[in-house]
Amino acid sequence: MKVMIRRTSAGLSAYVPKKDLEEPIIKVEKEDLWGGAVTLKNGWRIALPDLPKDTPLPITVEAKRIFDKD
Repeated sequence: MKVMIRRTSAGLSAYVPKKDLEEPIIKVEKEDLWGGAVTLKNGWRIALPDLPKDTPLPITVEAKRIFDKD
C-alpha cells in the first residue's frame, strides 16, 4: 500500500491515502526509520522499505501492513 511519511511539529506522521488515515508514528524499529517496522498511534504496524537514512521527507513509499498473529 502507498504510505506518505512526513515530519510534523509533533514528530513523524504516516498518511494512507486509500484509507484517508493519518496517524502519528509512535515507535520505530530502526533508529534511521527505513527498512524496519513502525507503529502508528492507532496500533497499525507498517514495514517500510530500505532507503538511505538521509532520504528527504515528505515521501510516498510502498509499504506493507504487518498483521500480528493472536
